[in-house]
Amino acid sequence: MATNKTDKMTREEAGKKGGEATSKNHDKDYYQEIGEKGGKSSNN
Repeated sequence: MATNKTDKMTREEAGKKGGEATSKNHDKDYYQEIGEKGGKSSNN
């Protein structure tokens, strides 16, 4: 829960919420595909 003065969502909370939403909308194949893309990008 946000505890800052304006009761806005923290970056941590926003990331968690976005990750949970992504996991509901995508399956294992999606995560494997983006993992492969990240590996290709960093191994140049």
